[in-house]
Amino acid sequence: MTPTRVLVADDQALVRGGFRMILAKGGLDVVGEAADGREAVAQALRLRPDVVLMDIRMPEMDGLEATRRVLADAPACRVIILTTFDLDAYVYAALAAGASGFLLKDVTPEHLVAAVRLVSTGDALLAPSITRRLVERFATPAPTPEGLADLTPRETEVLRLLARGLSNPELAAHLSLSEATVKTHIARIFAKLGLRDRAQAVITAYESGLITPGSS
Repeated sequence: MTPTRVLVADDQALVRGGFRMILAKGGLDVVGEAADGREAVAQALRLRPDVVLMDIRMPEMDGLEATRRVLADAPACRVIILTTFDLDAYVYAALAAGASGFLLKDVTPEHLVAAVRLVSTGDALLAPSITRRLVERFATPAPTPEGLADLTPRETEVLRLLARGLSNPELAAHLSLSEATVKTHIARIFAKLGLRDRAQAVITAYESGLITPGSS
């Protein structure tokens, strides 16, 4: 099986070198590095990695704008945002722009490798408690997305529960459905709303008012 190809973008050489060693040891292929946002975009479009580890705060161009540009031209690429703060408006904006999740820079080697493997499969990297706090702090009302009215009552219920951080097994147990049926509902929700993954689903649920901050 071909190793997952990773680009590491961070303005600190020691961070890039450390992540390269960890990822290589974990069986992943680090195909390039970038020291600023502009270089990250250029390298991502040239090398076409499966996953980009993107520092949110870099010179020349921040990770938010770099994420937007990478995903606009390489939609199959997955971006994981790197930050030193879990409650960061830039991180929220990057998730809304299509990033598949975020990691704190003090992540353990095992978690880093597992996170890259996870998003490379097309899933989103969500730590429910942190993601929910992030969304509740920075989400602002937005126009109701096209397709929300097209969701069935069951799909709307699935979206609400998904946005609260329930995993597929938890959704299946809560709704007395099979995991296969849950996956079908989620796929239909994503198609109707034009979502990439669970991260965008969480944001859409809050910004559209489907879930309100502080609700349980």
